[in-house]
Amino acid sequence: VQLQASGGGLVQAGDSLRLSCAASGPTFSITPLGWFRQGPGKEREFVAGISWSGGYTYYTHSVKGRFTISRDNAKKTVYLQMNSLKPEDTAFYYCAARASSFSEITTRDYEYDYWGQGTLVTVSS
Repeated sequence: VQLQASGGGLVQAGDSLRLSCAASGPTFSITPLGWFRQGPGKEREFVAGISWSGGYTYYTHSVKGRFTISRDNAKKTVYLQMNSLKPEDTAFYYCAARASSFSEITTRDYEYDYWGQGTLVTVSS
């Protein structure tokens, strides 16, 4: 699986952005996907995850209610809709996929096998 993230940019606090991650590979539709981020001087952290079917999602507490993860298996794309952005959301955002088919969402980055390149989101105050 190869992943290509896009959609980052410079926005003001309170604005919205939608990140996309296009994938290639035959197993996209049966693997869970996640979004992670790494801010300046911070460790990489889990942001959101979605099950292989799209029926179950999980968010880190700081983005719950503001961010929405979704997937379109026909287009082999996962999205992260980010609303009410805050300066603390500034980071490189990475999409990731697990290799194990039908496996569960996990917040642990080492359990993801495929990673896209980061897309930078900068939120000004």
